[in-house]
Amino acid sequence: MRLVEKHSHLNGEEYLLVHHKEAYEEILDVIQQVDAEGLQTKVSKEKTMRGKLLYNPTALNGEFKRIFRARNWQESRYSYYVTTDYLVMQELIGRSLEEQKQYLMQQGVKSPIYSYKQTDFVKEGIAIEVQFGKYPFVAYDLFVKHLLFYSGGIINVGVEVLPMKSMQSEMSSGVAYYEGEVYNVLRHGRNNPPVPLLIMGIAP
Repeated sequence: MRLVEKHSHLNGEEYLLVHHKEAYEEILDVIQQVDAEGLQTKVSKEKTMRGKLLYNPTALNGEFKRIFRARNWQESRYSYYVTTDYLVMQELIGRSLEEQKQYLMQQGVKSPIYSYKQTDFVKEGIAIEVQFGKYPFVAYDLFVKHLLFYSGGIINVGVEVLPMKSMQSEMSSGVAYYEGEVYNVLRHGRNNPPVPLLIMGIAP
């Protein structure tokens, strides 16, 4: 595959170029190694494309996972306890999981709610999400997951890899695409979400 377009949000790409140039080059190399043409194996059941061979999201994700894992990009999980009190939340950020629980119990919370977020590829403070899923998954990545890992001190920049519209048109309906998601980020303003991001648009 090839990188067609990219959008740097809050100097996400600039951060990679200055602090993690080798890791950035590794990401580009992984994209080039994925043979999407060989993964056009999903037989469409949709009325408008019945019987047509489409790009297979599961196979694409599997190939990216295989190559990234071979380069030591590992899954990471950020665990935390939930609160709806903003001031309490500010106290929890930066504390260990056990310290969060103890603090909530000191505040009178009898049964603190445990939760976690998971991302597939993390290395050197960089989180990568390769997304061939529906629109809500990408919005969740950009406005929730990357931000949570960033505010939790696990990453310094998030990378979102998306198909270009030209590729998305050869996939099942409802799959998010680069141009649309960059537009959504731009509509939210220059500082939202408040996390450095690099959004990459790829195609065969």
